[in-house]
Amino acid sequence: MRKITLTAALLAAMSLLILGQMACQPAPDTNRSAVPTANTNSDREVVDTAAIEAELLRIENDWPRVVREKDVAAAGRVEADDAVFIYPDGSKGNKEQDLKDIGSGAMTADSIEIRELQVKVLDKDAAVVIGHNVLKNGKYKMPDGKTMDISGEYRFVDTFARRNGEWKLVAGAATRIMAPAASASPAAKASPAASPRPSATVRTPATATPRVTPTP
Repeated sequence: MRKITLTAALLAAMSLLILGQMACQPAPDTNRSAVPTANTNSDREVVDTAAIEAELLRIENDWPRVVREKDVAAAGRVEADDAVFIYPDGSKGNKEQDLKDIGSGAMTADSIEIRELQVKVLDKDAAVVIGHNVLKNGKYKMPDGKTMDISGEYRFVDTFARRNGEWKLVAGAATRIMAPAASASPAAKASPAASPRPSATVRTPATATPRVTPTP
């Protein structure tokens, strides 16, 4: 009987010791939210650079055809309604004027050659294209009926934005390439009248109108 009592006492003491240790442990903080695990894959923007480059090069390289065939519909699909263009003579133009020049055939050339096209993809919805235009026997008919010689070489930059899933030309600028010898002498510098006020044509090798812009 005494042995049973002693065993019971020992068990009771051990139970009290275990309960005391549990009481000393801090209760889990159920209010603290779990630290989220960074998901770098789902948050990272996927940009198909190759596909964007291919589409914009197609657009630019199609411009000579657009000008030659006076394909106003194709040009209208590519140019944004709010597009802004800076021509080689420093004047500013817009889509309305550009399409008018293309449709009327104001700008003509024996050939329009596009060289050194480079596409800089900014993100999945924005990109810039730079290039080199060469016009042979280029002519631009002015509103007053006079014809301007716009033959020569031009360097251009086009800015594209993807809107509603389609790439649109939103801005473009072009400048005439002057020969080193000519640029050294102020007298040899081309005056505004010597370079096209043109629209899309002279801006980019892809364009056949005086402005020189990309293709659809």
